[in-house]
Amino acid sequence: MVLSWTKGSRVFRRARKGKDILNSSNDLQVEIAIPTHFRCPITLDIMKDPVTLSTGITYDRDSIEKWIESGNNTCPVTKTELLLPTNFDNIVPNHSLRRMIQDWCVQHRSYGVERIPTPRIPVTPYEVTDTCTRILSAVQQDEQQKCFELVKKIKGWGKESERNKKCIVSNGAPIVLANVFDSFSRCSFEKINVVLLEEVLGMLTWMRPVSEQSRLILGSLNSLSCMVWFLNDKNQVSTRQNASLLIKEMHVESLMKIEGIVETLVNMVKVPIGSASTKACLSTIFHLVFSSKSKKVVLERFVELGLVSILLEIIVDAEKGVCEKALGVLDSLCDSTNGVGIAKSNALTLPLVIKKLLRVSELSSSFVVSIVYKICCDNKGEEEGVLIEAIQVGMFQKLLVLLQVGCGENTKEKATELLKLLNGYRSKAECVDSSSLDFMHLKKPF
Repeated sequence: MVLSWTKGSRVFRRARKGKDILNSSNDLQVEIAIPTHFRCPITLDIMKDPVTLSTGITYDRDSIEKWIESGNNTCPVTKTELLLPTNFDNIVPNHSLRRMIQDWCVQHRSYGVERIPTPRIPVTPYEVTDTCTRILSAVQQDEQQKCFELVKKIKGWGKESERNKKCIVSNGAPIVLANVFDSFSRCSFEKINVVLLEEVLGMLTWMRPVSEQSRLILGSLNSLSCMVWFLNDKNQVSTRQNASLLIKEMHVESLMKIEGIVETLVNMVKVPIGSASTKACLSTIFHLVFSSKSKKVVLERFVELGLVSILLEIIVDAEKGVCEKALGVLDSLCDSTNGVGIAKSNALTLPLVIKKLLRVSELSSSFVVSIVYKICCDNKGEEEGVLIEAIQVGMFQKLLVLLQVGCGENTKEKATELLKLLNGYRSKAECVDSSSLDFMHLKKPF
């Protein structure tokens, strides 16, 4: 196997046979032979961080660690069983070979070959646990600056490699950082070290899913109130997104104790800052509605804040993940008398919702059927008009297709019932293809 290196772009590409071919700027092909022992036996790419196993075979660190983490316990070349601890202490860096590769790259830099950087030594479990201990000591002594410096140290390790991140997470850092956030969020917002808390919030985000112990610590009144405070800080977009992702993992019982949480979540959905945060907030709303002990009260509050209309605006051109969650929340809001009434009175509800049937996902289709079922069965003397409208935007035909392709048992029952209701009004409606309806021109009123 031979690799080609393109000058200018400096990107490897596979060649079929012979030597490595290098395209110079004048389109001439220069043949460069990359020594075989410079290549990783797994990927056949030039090694950036060569390490040697107990079998004597050298691999690129990233390749062999992925091999072992995938469940393999043998040397890929010799097939000898490896006796490796989970922290890979028996993988020895091959500094001599790495320097040879670097020297070779320097010799061929005129052909566009870049010198591979000297890799950083991976963080050890001892370094992580020692730093975590020092962080807890700084927290106990209320030394915010020292704590900030130690937190930045862990963050720097995490940026270096995925291996470092795994080592950090597996050696207790998430619980320690949760304690940091909880401790310093108890200060008044005038004295709070915002920069420190923002750093901790960002780190906890890439450590998700957090453990149950971390979740309990972060579920305190102070921690959650601080997260909501960050959500309302419109000057920090990345921090608001991190807060929304972390709040999604908190227990519903804890969230319901936070003043202004409902209003904040609705505002985050109404004025989105990114797809990830919108999906996180919609998921949180969904769990609040379904898991809250005061479901009726929570439902009515979301309806009062205009969430039904906001969701309809989102559904118009949302990506798959956002659309699916928006339909799920809309379906739950239709369990409220006021919610289904608002949905029915909005002229765009049926056309928008029915258009998504069979277009997004199986779960979204089940939400659509449920929403339409609740609207059509909300009998207040307007059933005929609603059913005719549903037929006109293609619901009858789509339900037939849905039953043919298959769906869940609950969705199947509702679809069958809807077909019976719609069938009686087919003669009164002129069916049109809902796929011809275009709502992209609609402008959001906010």
